[in-house]
Amino acid sequence: MAAKRAAPNDKDLSDLFHDTLKDIYFAEKQILKALPKMAKAAHSADLSAAFKKHHIETEGQVDRLEQVFELIDKPAKAKTCDAIMGILDEGKEIMDEYKGTEALDAGLLAAAQAVEHYEIARYGTLKAWASKLGMTEAVRLLDETLQQEHNTDEALTTLALAEVNTEAMAA
Repeated sequence: MAAKRAAPNDKDLSDLFHDTLKDIYFAEKQILKALPKMAKAAHSADLSAAFKKHHIETEGQVDRLEQVFELIDKPAKAKTCDAIMGILDEGKEIMDEYKGTEALDAGLLAAAQAVEHYEIARYGTLKAWASKLGMTEAVRLLDETLQQEHNTDEALTTLALAEVNTEAMAA
């Protein structure tokens, strides 16, 4: 068994959990701003509807994150997440560069899936850490969001295969 290394500032898993919670809270708030723009930009009615549906789900996800903050007795506070900003910037770039083209929806969908995959990674990690820390209610809340993110990713994949990528190729 390896000896525990002394941390220079004595941070532990609960601190890491809190920092990552602030990160995903920031990300969800940014996603709430981006989804209406993506819904408006989409040509496909189905893709636009998927973005609108996920906007409503994201509002619930923010509420659940705020409940987790309450469970750990910390204020719901965001910490700038450079990763989500980069992913969302790529989405904006696609909206600008492909505006008016048949490929726009395929690009929007790909950008949305990059967001979903980031969220799946974050929520999966937070759920595992909450479990390790004995935070049963936080595990339940984080798992609910994790399942929504998986479902959204699957719905986007189905939409890509059934409609959006085909239309982009046909142009």
